Amino acid sequence: MEVQESRVAAGRQQGRPSLMAKMYRGVSDRSGDRLLLAINYGLLLVGTLSSSILLRFYYIHGGSSRWLTTLIQSSAFPILLLPIFFSSNASSHLFSTFTPKLLLLCVSIGLLNGVNNLLISWGISYLPLSTSSLILSSQLAFTLLLSVLLVRQTITFINLNCVILLTLNAILLAVGSDSVRLDGTTKLQFFKGFFATLGASLLFALYLPLVQLVYQGLSKYKTVMEMQVIMQASATVFALMGMMAGGGVAEVRKDMRKERGGFDLGLRVYWGTVAATAVCWQMCIMGTAGLVFLTSSLNSGVCMTALLSLNVLGGGVVFGDAFGAEKAVSLVLCLWAFSSYLYGEYRSREREVEDHEECEEMVRLGSESTGDADGGEGDGQHDGSLV
Repeated sequence: MEVQESRVAAGRQQGRPSLMAKMYRGVSDRSGDRLLLAINYGLLLVGTLSSSILLRFYYIHGGSSRWLTTLIQSSAFPILLLPIFFSSNASSHLFSTFTPKLLLLCVSIGLLNGVNNLLISWGISYLPLSTSSLILSSQLAFTLLLSVLLVRQTITFINLNCVILLTLNAILLAVGSDSVRLDGTTKLQFFKGFFATLGASLLFALYLPLVQLVYQGLSKYKTVMEMQVIMQASATVFALMGMMAGGGVAEVRKDMRKERGGFDLGLRVYWGTVAATAVCWQMCIMGTAGLVFLTSSLNSGVCMTALLSLNVLGGGVVFGDAFGAEKAVSLVLCLWAFSSYLYGEYRSREREVEDHEECEEMVRLGSESTGDADGGEGDGQHDGSLV
């Protein structure tokens, strides 16, 4: 029993359980939590694929304001109030559980998110969608490393293999820059986009475990969405200040003048693209935050990596991105890393089930032996009373 108790204690010290474990035990055992998990997966799927395509669509058709696309990624945050109002706790006051410390944390993470949005805008303005998606997939490697440092995620050989493969993926794209950059884009512009996207990948990887640390003391999805409202509002303020100080307003005016090299599909399509992109980004944010809360930051990063791999194909189908040998090998490395992680999670789930069954068996045997001992003592007392 002492050996088994030490195993259980060690398991608790390793942090939150894996996604596989949570889908069968814990918060997602109830039908309501499983439905919430499925909704967040759906939001992440639709939001990630559509927001990236729409953002690239904006630049392809003459859009030029990186500050506007930075603003787009957070400005539709009032949408996040909808799940709050429709939650079972909607009768309680908004932000009633917030402390000054939690508010400061949310504002700080939101400003970090604003910088991340700006880097994404720089990257996708210079790179094909397929290339930027492959570079962003390296966030899983950063997430693994930061999860080890911040939330004490156990590192294994499979996780380390995943990090190495995604690192090779980024190096391959950098070395093959001549064959993967857009027509009319200089080598300097390519590397600006490359390092901006790599920086965005690192910041997003930092964002995930930071949010998980903040979520650890929470028990309500409503509070999670309230936190996201504060974070996205802070990112919006950052983008608005950048627009006013960095010439973003003048760039938007230029976009609106088709005859002067602005957006070439007209104002109706222009504002429709802006609105649709803003909504899709909030779907992505809502899905990401929900998955971190319901599962873990690492699982959320893995799901993003899988969807970014789909974006590689989406770039080729929608925009006709060139798909040469470098991108093919890079995609294989990305999918290999993703599959490696999934296999590691599967093996982890098997070990957890075996340990759980062994623990139950030990408890059952202990109960039976205790019952036999109590029965023997009762018989002895009964015999004595007869005397």
